[in-house]
Amino acid sequence: MSSRPELQAPPEIFYDDSEARKYTSSSRIIEIQAKLSGRALELLALPDDDVPRLLLDIGCGSGLSGETLSENGHQWIGLDISQSMLNVALEREAEGDLLLGDMGQGLGLRPGVIDGAISISAVQWLCNADKSSHDPRLRLKAFFGSLYRCLARGARAVLQVYPENLAQRELILSFAMRAGFAGGVVVDFPHSSKSRKEYLVLTCGPPSISTSVPKGKGEDEESCSEDESSGDEENHTVSISDRHRPRKKQKISKKGRGREWIMRKKEQRRRRGDDVPPDTKYTARKRKPRF
Repeated sequence: MSSRPELQAPPEIFYDDSEARKYTSSSRIIEIQAKLSGRALELLALPDDDVPRLLLDIGCGSGLSGETLSENGHQWIGLDISQSMLNVALEREAEGDLLLGDMGQGLGLRPGVIDGAISISAVQWLCNADKSSHDPRLRLKAFFGSLYRCLARGARAVLQVYPENLAQRELILSFAMRAGFAGGVVVDFPHSSKSRKEYLVLTCGPPSISTSVPKGKGEDEESCSEDESSGDEENHTVSISDRHRPRKKQKISKKGRGREWIMRKKEQRRRRGDDVPPDTKYTARKRKPRF
């Protein structure tokens, strides 16, 4: 069994011309993408008023997930880092507007213009440092910050992800909360190793606007068949984790940093070979405020 794609090469290299065509011509992939994007659209919980919405498909690839959006009467913008994937989408005459870009550098869309966003199997790529200039934390921060800004208040983003482990899931979710989102993780069929799917269901806006995180499919099942059950404890870790924004970091008080503390720090710097000003009678003396 091949390893995870994101561990083999950066997405713009992994999804070259050959891989893009092979991916899009697979009937199994097409079926899976249709199911995942349909579930993501369901979790978006758009108003049932037959009004077309402008949606964002992040990591749209060759437009397979965008087809589900079009079939439901919505307009969409697709963003992907692979030129080869977008070329296939153009050949297939995808109905969305296609953008070539790296979501880890921000989405670059106008504030408040998007009515909802979906992403299928893409966000976990941000957790890898494919270049020396890549910092997964900075890339997650840029992505979620720009996603929050481009969404209309009260709109949702549903991101289907394949986190490599629990720590990676927590990392992704923590940066979503820091950006201002409310929400959590919805796990469909949490007891099945074959059917288990995770979705980040995020709402843009203050808690008063936010709705509760929906329930995952298959959570009420008391048992599952032996061929679907998994011995991995991670499958039983959480079905839905509802989070709130973390509190702002408290400023560190500088009280108590007197002469003794300053002299000790200066001595440490001298031992490291740093250029430190000489000690005088004015060292650590409190200055009068300037008016």
